[in-house]
Amino acid sequence: MNDEKKLSQQVGSTLRKVRNNKGLSLQELADLSNVSKLTLGNIERGEANPSLSVIWKIANALSIPISSLLNESNEIVISRNHSGNKVLSHNEACLLEPMFDEKVYGPIEIHRAFLKASSEYSPGPHQQGVIEYVTVMEGCTTVTIEETSYELNTYDSIKFKADVKHSYLNKGTEEAVLHFVMTYTN
Repeated sequence: MNDEKKLSQQVGSTLRKVRNNKGLSLQELADLSNVSKLTLGNIERGEANPSLSVIWKIANALSIPISSLLNESNEIVISRNHSGNKVLSHNEACLLEPMFDEKVYGPIEIHRAFLKASSEYSPGPHQQGVIEYVTVMEGCTTVTIEETSYELNTYDSIKFKADVKHSYLNKGTEEAVLHFVMTYTN
């Protein structure tokens, strides 16, 4: 079985489990997430490979980290560069690699992100209470939070409440590598 199919089946199985644990019907989740009932059903059956924006909408509607939908639960996990699950942003500017989650539906998630040269990634506001910590590992990135922009160079970090509009801009000619840590308080 290829990795894409395995990821689709894992996301679908986890989504069904979380939705049922929360006592939501497909229609109720569709209303909360603004993702159609048909699409949600296809995802749950492992017949769809959802984009990063769709996964964010679903995770936000369920009030869980996206890594809860993307990562399998293991006691010891090694996250190797470019070997885990991968999700592309809707404009394909940013490749996100979820790394670890402390526990299923846990309070923290960690990602590697690869932001293409001369591109922007705008994930949209996360659910209430999410704090985002971002470190630029390679390159330079402009982080805009609401209307204020911050220039970050290699090894610079920023912390902010991520339940507001924010974006990442790579003005450079080389890919920028970012390290994300998100904590969930709700």
